Amino acid sequence: MRTPTRLFAALALAIGLSAQAFAADVVTLRIADQKGNMRAQLEAADGLKDLPGYRIEWAEFPAAAPLAEALNAKAVDAGIIGDGPLLFALAAGAEVKAIAVDKSDPYGTAVIVRGDSPLQSAADLKGKRIATRRGSIGHYIALKALASVGLTAKDVDLRFLGPVDAKMALANGSVDAWATWEPYTAQSELVDKARVLVNGRGLWAGNSYLAATDVALADPARHAALQDYLDRLAAAQRWGYENIDSYSQTLARIIGFPVEVAKLQFERRKLQWQPLTDEIVSQQQAAADFYLNSGMIPKRLDVTPTFDRSFALKTQ
Repeated sequence: MRTPTRLFAALALAIGLSAQAFAADVVTLRIADQKGNMRAQLEAADGLKDLPGYRIEWAEFPAAAPLAEALNAKAVDAGIIGDGPLLFALAAGAEVKAIAVDKSDPYGTAVIVRGDSPLQSAADLKGKRIATRRGSIGHYIALKALASVGLTAKDVDLRFLGPVDAKMALANGSVDAWATWEPYTAQSELVDKARVLVNGRGLWAGNSYLAATDVALADPARHAALQDYLDRLAAAQRWGYENIDSYSQTLARIIGFPVEVAKLQFERRKLQWQPLTDEIVSQQQAAADFYLNSGMIPKRLDVTPTFDRSFALKTQ
């Protein structure tokens, strides 16, 4: 007959082995995020409970360009990225694919100026200094704004800065304009009294993507985890718009921005996760062709193979 001590030891060993087996079955999904985006929405909507068979390891980036580099290096499995940075990643040979699109009203992806700036239109940008992040959606909007009035990058002085440095440069007059995105646009308007010189409507399709590496997509367990993650992300976004005041309070606390900034940037973006369609692919191809004509990528890209349509999206 076993002694109680031996019984407890055997029981502890069995529990330990079971826990190890369970841990071995749990997939780690490495998700790359940008400030105030996916993680903030999920946490605000309490959408991270009871993940089925996987856990999330978060990595936050200040902009899409370094996030794209992390995808390219396979340091993360998936991340949210604008159409421009995704194209740059593909041009660099990154083995990644878009799996869903987050459609938005592109107003807040804009070229902004100080409130006391004499600039009144895109044409006034000629010869001026514009801050933006190289390869970002802000960079794209700057080029599109210039092209809308017959100008090119050669007609301005582009200063490639991260959001923090660009914000400071605009405030102290080191640059004349800043091509940026939300929530920085809303923050600049409400806190710094900047104004939108050129908004993104008519210049940008408003497409951001959840992109995943080919390696993650080829793994059935990670593919299943990504589908569940996408469903939760879409549900959290819907919850945010249904509870916008409560969501704005939580979002503001998470991202460290004033509540009015958090609310404005989210409310006017009118975000909606959608499955990939032929129209989305055509819009991405048009963006790629624009980058080619602007000299930003060296050769024409066929974007069609860079979309994975195997993911569904729940509508409610």
